[in-house]
Amino acid sequence: MRAFASRWWPRTLRGRLSLVALTTATILMVILTVAFNTVVRRHLQHQADDELRTRAAAVAATVVTDGSRVRVLETPGEELLDTNVWIYSGGRLLEKPSSATATSPLTRAAGRLVARGARTCVTVHSHDEVRLCSRPVPGGKGAAAVVTALDLSPYRGSADTMLFASLALDAAMLACTYALTRLAVGRALRPVRSMTEHATQWSAVASQERFGAVTRPTELAQLGGSLDALLDRIRALLRHEQQLTQELSHELRNPLARIIAELDWWGARPRSDADTKATHAAIADAAQSMRTICDTLLDEARDSAATAPGTADVLPVLHRLVDRLGPTKVGVEVVVTACDARLSAGVPDALLERIVSPLLDNALRHAHTRVEILARARPGSVRVEVEDDGPGVPASFAAQLFQPGRRADPEDGHGGGGPRQPPAPPPGPPPRRGEGPHPLARIIAELDWWGARPRSAGGEVDHDGRHTSGATFVVTLPTG
Repeated sequence: MRAFASRWWPRTLRGRLSLVALTTATILMVILTVAFNTVVRRHLQHQADDELRTRAAAVAATVVTDGSRVRVLETPGEELLDTNVWIYSGGRLLEKPSSATATSPLTRAAGRLVARGARTCVTVHSHDEVRLCSRPVPGGKGAAAVVTALDLSPYRGSADTMLFASLALDAAMLACTYALTRLAVGRALRPVRSMTEHATQWSAVASQERFGAVTRPTELAQLGGSLDALLDRIRALLRHEQQLTQELSHELRNPLARIIAELDWWGARPRSDADTKATHAAIADAAQSMRTICDTLLDEARDSAATAPGTADVLPVLHRLVDRLGPTKVGVEVVVTACDARLSAGVPDALLERIVSPLLDNALRHAHTRVEILARARPGSVRVEVEDDGPGVPASFAAQLFQPGRRADPEDGHGGGGPRQPPAPPPGPPPRRGEGPHPLARIIAELDWWGARPRSAGGEVDHDGRHTSGATFVVTLPTG
């Protein structure tokens, strides 16, 4: 049954609304038709009864009951008046129609009416439907009664004609209702279809067109607002995707360029074993940097697809992140502090680790003796600061710090965008801070916040330029 219903149930909204309107109109028409024809049949029956009573009164006027016996006066035109009339004196039949016998169904029905002794009517079904009405004749000592009959065929024919006419009118009305409903629904849904086509076109080409620029009915205006928000979101996601692609190309090109430069420099002329080991170490470091970038993005994509927004206990996550660092640079100490051990952020643990990890790696690479991770609460947010005592970021380069492929010093010995140059890392930390994984940390944070939380929740990765000794990078997170 369900399969049959699903097969015949319209698939389009236009067809479904038309079918619902047709069904509702059909039920209403059936109720109105039944009520109308019932009223018509009752009205016709009342007309027939009125005619019978009028004839019975006329016949009763010819019946005399003032004597000891009942007499019927002879009047002109009595043949027409006596048609289908029975006259009784007590229970004795005085006169009857010439076409009826004493034992016919109509005569027996007339006798039963007279026996009741009251004015009443009854329908008898013989060959045709016949209506009988009785009328007692008052006065005198004799009890007399008159019974008149009327063939209901003309009345039933009129009622049937009205029934067929009403059915034909119902069919025409239902056909018009279905056609007009489909036409009206089609015209009403035409703007929706147009909006759907425009939304498909605009989302494909990232168009600036929006539905809010056109005046529409309230319902369609609300739909247009929802579609505009969806188009804005799609456009923002496309913009973030393009930005992510550009930044990843720069992030991966830097260590790749370093590998190529190392190989070109190593193959230019014979090298000693120390030079070969240094080249191998540089290549391994660049390859590890590329692997770290790829693993970070794969983990982020995997977790974003399967993890719902949650909360993270900040201090345990930071300690776990430091414990997984392994051997750090000789003489560099990593310290984790928090103003509140119960501090929580409104992001999953994995997201907090992925954002802070690139900043911590960068701080370790440039620090002289100490790296400190400080977590503190702010109104409506959590602030995680990664501070080192390295050379810091030049003020002239601070505005370009998070742009991929930009470096404060191309000669600092770290992978970065720029021309191939033979690596000659000097002993100790570089004198100036070059490009680190800051763009990667920022793009991960932006994409995760965009997909996991409303934009009003806030969150960013930024550089705190107030510190003159070393560098401090700040991660702002919503509170948990």
